[in-house]
Amino acid sequence: MARHSAPHLPPGFTFRVLWMIHAFLDLAGSQEIYAPHSIRVEGDVTLGGLFPVHARGVPGIPGGDIKRETASTRLEAMMYALDQINGDEDLLPNVTLGARILDTCSRDTYALEQSLTFVQALIQKDTSDVRCTNGEPPMFVKPEKVVGVVGASASSVSIMVANILRLFQIPQISYASTAPELSDDRRYDFFSRVVPPDSFQAQAMVDIVKAMGWNYVSTVASEGSYGEKGVDAFMQLSREAGFDAYFTSRTLENNRRNVWFAEYWEENFNCKLMSSSKKDESSRKCTGQERISIDSKYEQEGKVQFVIDAVYAMAHALHNMQRDLCPESAGICPDMDLAGGKKLLKYIRSVSFNGSAGTSVTFNRNGDAPGRYDLFQYQWNNLTGPGYRVIGQWTETLLLNMEDMQWPRGEQDIPSSVCSLPCRTGERKKVVKGMPCCWHCEPCDGYQYQYDEFTCKLCSYNRRPNANRTACQPIPIIKLEWHSAWAVIPVFLAMLGIIATIFVMATFIRHNDTPIVRASGRELSYVLLTGIFLCYIITFLMIAKPDVGVCSFRRIFLGLGMCISYAALLTKTNRIYRIFEQGKKSVTAPRLISPTSQLAVTSSLISVQLLGVFIWFVVDPPNTVIDYDEQKTFNPYLARGVLKCDITDLQIICSLGYSILLMVTCTVYAIKTRGVPENFNEAKPIGFTMYTTCIVWLAFIPIFFGTAQSAEKLYIQTTTLTISMNLSASVALGMLYMPKVYVILFHPELNVQKRKRSFKAVATAATMSSRLSHKASDRPNGEAKTELCESVDPNSPAAKKKFVSYNDLVI
Repeated sequence: MARHSAPHLPPGFTFRVLWMIHAFLDLAGSQEIYAPHSIRVEGDVTLGGLFPVHARGVPGIPGGDIKRETASTRLEAMMYALDQINGDEDLLPNVTLGARILDTCSRDTYALEQSLTFVQALIQKDTSDVRCTNGEPPMFVKPEKVVGVVGASASSVSIMVANILRLFQIPQISYASTAPELSDDRRYDFFSRVVPPDSFQAQAMVDIVKAMGWNYVSTVASEGSYGEKGVDAFMQLSREAGFDAYFTSRTLENNRRNVWFAEYWEENFNCKLMSSSKKDESSRKCTGQERISIDSKYEQEGKVQFVIDAVYAMAHALHNMQRDLCPESAGICPDMDLAGGKKLLKYIRSVSFNGSAGTSVTFNRNGDAPGRYDLFQYQWNNLTGPGYRVIGQWTETLLLNMEDMQWPRGEQDIPSSVCSLPCRTGERKKVVKGMPCCWHCEPCDGYQYQYDEFTCKLCSYNRRPNANRTACQPIPIIKLEWHSAWAVIPVFLAMLGIIATIFVMATFIRHNDTPIVRASGRELSYVLLTGIFLCYIITFLMIAKPDVGVCSFRRIFLGLGMCISYAALLTKTNRIYRIFEQGKKSVTAPRLISPTSQLAVTSSLISVQLLGVFIWFVVDPPNTVIDYDEQKTFNPYLARGVLKCDITDLQIICSLGYSILLMVTCTVYAIKTRGVPENFNEAKPIGFTMYTTCIVWLAFIPIFFGTAQSAEKLYIQTTTLTISMNLSASVALGMLYMPKVYVILFHPELNVQKRKRSFKAVATAATMSSRLSHKASDRPNGEAKTELCESVDPNSPAAKKKFVSYNDLVI
C-alpha cells in the first residue's frame, strides 16, 4: 500500500475545527449546504464517500487535472456496490442505500472542508430569532443524515477527516489508507479499513526474509503503481469481474449521476466534449459513441475490490443492526434511526463476510483488516513460459512452500542474500554507516586479537595473538641453547683452552723448581694462568640458563679473568721497565720487585675490579629478565622473549672497561720495554701478546655494538664476547707459556741452572743496552754490537763482569 506520513495535529485542533463548523453554518444561513462538486444518490440510508477524483491543484485552486487511472474507477466501484446491494433481496431488504460522494482533490485541507457536508445534519441550529419577511418562521430543508463514510484514499486525508468524524461519532471505513498510526484506537476510534496496515506487510516481508535465512535484501518499487494500484496490481488476480462489465458499459447517456464522468470521458478518449472543457482547441470532438476498453485501454484499478468491500462492510453492519433493532419492521425503525454512530461502529467491527476477491472481510479491535497476502515467485515454466506462481501466503503467520520455489540454474538450495558475508575468525566488522547489515571485514593485524565482533585489542607486551586471533597467548621464551651453533664454537674453544691451561699449569707445578719456571716468576705465572683459566670458564657462564646464581657469577667473572691476567702482565712489564730505567741511573735496585711485592701489587689491582663488582651488587642486585623487545618482530608468530640476566650492554662494557684499561697500560709498558735484549726475559713475548690482544678487542667493539638492533643480538653478542675472551686467553697462553712448556718437555738440557747475577750486572746490561740503542740509530744493523764487542777485551775482568748470560738471572 502507499505509505503516507500522518500530519502532526497541534494542540487545540478540535476546538478550531468546531469554530470552523459554526462559522461555516453562519455563512450558509438558513439554506442547505450543498457541495457543488459532489454526487448525490437518494436512499433510506445515506453513506458518505471520499475519492481523489482530481489531483492536487496549484495554490489558490483546490483541484487540478482529473486522475484518469483512479478517479472514475474507484468512484464507480462505490456506485456499483450500491446498485448490487440495493438489488440484493437478502441484504438490507426494504432498505435503499444512498450516497453523498465528494472529491478530496488529493489534498487533506480541502478534504476537511468537504467533509463538513457529512456532519451538518447532526448540528442543532438555533432558529428562534430567524423570521421571514412576512414574519413567519422559516422552513428548512433537512439535510440528509450520513451514517457512515467510505474513504479516504491517502492516509494523510483519512487522518484529517477522521479527526472531524470522531467528534460526531460517524464511522469511517477506508479502502486504501495504510498508515500504521491509524491503528491507534484511542485517537482514531471511529476509523476502520478493509486493507491491512503497512506494518502487517512489513512483518510479512520480515518473516519471508527470516525464513530464507537472508539478512540483506533490496526493495524495488515503482512510484504510484504500488501506492495507487495495490498489492495485486502485477497480477490483477483480485479483479471483480462484475465490475469490469459494469464499468465498460458506462456511457455519457447512462451515467449522468456521475458529475465527473464527462470530464473523465474527455481525458480517457482524448477528445473535447464541452465548450468549457480544459482541452485545447486542437483536440477532436467527442462523438459519444466511444466505448471503454474498445476505444481506450482499460485495466481494473487495484483498489476497486477494497472500495466494494468497504461499501459491503457498511451494508452488512446496517443489515445486522436493522435485524437486531427492528425485528418487526420491514425498513428503518425509529430505534435504528436514533441508534447513533457508536452503535453502528460496534456492528461494523463485528462483520464477517466474503469479499469481492473471495477472502474474508473482518476487522480487529483497532479497526484494521487482517493481513492476508499471497506470495508469488516469478518462474519459468516449459509449458506456459514465464509467469508468477503462488508459493505461499501470509495470514499473520507465514506459510511458505519451499518445494514450489524455483532458483536460477536449477539450484535446489536457497541462495544466500547478505550484504556482507560473516567475518572470519580474527576479523572485526567495520559497519557501513547507515547500513547495519553491511560491513567490511578488517583483520586484526600485528599483535591485535579479536576482542568482540566489532573490536580488535592489542595484546599485552608479553603476549601475542593465537593462531586464529581470538585470544592472546604467552610469547615463547628462548635462551642460547648448548646445541646451537652460536654456542658450540665458543664452548669447543673454551674446552680446548681449559685443557691447555690445566696442562700448562700441571707442567709448571711438576717442574716448579726448574730454572725456566723459576726464571719466569712462578708466583705471577700461576696468577696469570688462573686469569686465563677464568677467561675460558666465563664461556660456560654466558651460555648457561640464566638464573640469579648464574647472573651473579657472570657479574663476578665477566671481567675478573681478564683483570687477573692483565694485572699480572702489567705488574711484570712495569717491573721490567723500572729495573732497566733504574739501571740507567744507578746500581741500586728499585723498590717492590720481590715476588711478594709483585703479588701485593697484582692483588691491589685486582681488588679494584672486585670493589666495582661489589658496588654493582649493592646498587643493582642480580636478577633475570625476559626481554620481549629484542625479538619482537613484525610478524607476531616469530616473536620471542629472550631470557637473560639483567645486564645491559653498557654494564658489560663497564665491567670489561677496567680490564681493557689494564690491557692498554700493559701495552704501553710493553712498547717501552721493547729494547730489552732478547735473551733477558719475557718483555718481547708480552709485547706481542698485548699487540695481538688489542687487535682482537678492537674488532670486538664494533661487532658487539653494531648488532645491538639485530634480531640475533643475543647470539651474536654472546658468541662475539666469549670468542674474544677465548682468543685473548689463547694468545697469552700460546705466546707466554707454550715455548717454556716446549723447552721443559722436549729440551730439558736447556733447562739447567746458571750462576746468578747481581742487580749490578743487570744495571751494566741496561747501560750497555742504552748505548746499543743509540749507536744503532747511526749504523747498519749489527754494527753497534760489533763495535761494543771490539772495544772491550773479552778476557779483561771488566768484560767478564759486565757481559754475562741473563737467562740465569732471577727477576
